[in-house]
Amino acid sequence: MATSVLPPSTEHAPAPGVLLEFPDNRLLIELCGEFDRNLAEIEQRVGVQIIRRGNQLIVHGDPDLAQHAAELLEVLYERLEGGRPVALADIDRELRLDRSDEDSSGPASQLEMFSGGKVEIKTRKKLVEPRTDAQKAYVKNLFEHEMAFGIGPAGTGKTYLAVAVGVSMFIQGHVDKIILCRPAVEAGERLGFLPGTQEEKVDPYMQPLYDALNDFLPGKQLAKLKEEKTIEIAPLAFMRGRTLSNAFVVLDEAQNATTMQMKMFLTRLGEGSRMVITGDRTQIDLPRGVASGLADAERLLKAIPKISFNYFTAKDVVRHPLVAAIIEAYEADEPHA
Repeated sequence: MATSVLPPSTEHAPAPGVLLEFPDNRLLIELCGEFDRNLAEIEQRVGVQIIRRGNQLIVHGDPDLAQHAAELLEVLYERLEGGRPVALADIDRELRLDRSDEDSSGPASQLEMFSGGKVEIKTRKKLVEPRTDAQKAYVKNLFEHEMAFGIGPAGTGKTYLAVAVGVSMFIQGHVDKIILCRPAVEAGERLGFLPGTQEEKVDPYMQPLYDALNDFLPGKQLAKLKEEKTIEIAPLAFMRGRTLSNAFVVLDEAQNATTMQMKMFLTRLGEGSRMVITGDRTQIDLPRGVASGLADAERLLKAIPKISFNYFTAKDVVRHPLVAAIIEAYEADEPHA
């Protein structure tokens, strides 16, 4: 792949630009995306114009921005050469991540031994890659610490990435089972009024955890692992009295755990296990006057060096862009609430 800077005025372009030449036209088509939607996304996000001519792309705009877009296109093309697809999520990740601290020349960390030198998570169905610097730091801590907290607003990938790491470690034999739990806190509806058995009543609370697992494991394998109790999804109350050894344990929606429930959960940690606690301090559904166990844990445990705390903001939201805008609007209004 050749790169060159066009002069201010040529017969090919009315303004300065960066010329990129791609040897494989098939990969170039994938790089551009269906109806050139990948190029349109880069144009909008970076603020440049990209013109396609045969096996060439010409990037016009501010010289610094044009160079930035050209480097992004080169990175994405190299990804395609490595046999990986390029989607809008990959463009988003490359635009958000700061890769200046990546150095594969040093000794392999625990994360690198698991994932071949890159910050990525391998599962049965897909390869998961962090899309922001906060997510990248979070994933590293999930591999490197026995206990990690992920705190921030909805849509930042706290639970999704934790479940992905759990599945990856399970597949590679680092843990023997996966345990996912949530506090079954009523938010406007009474559990007793819901139809079905106790298990059927709490299942709706666990659905986000089922959704994440379905993304990483084939359906038949997931069903078998659940039947064998190798993967458990249960309300937080079901953890009482247990010692969780050689397991990857995730507590989701931890802001809805009371102080006593949080202490109970954290003290279940057994040999060879890892715990991840995720929560959003702005979405507490506990009764008025009941303290959140997540806030207490953060206050009491922050000084313990072997426990990592990872924080996310609206900038780390990887759902629809409107979600980030909504979160920012509510955060800006908090002093007036």
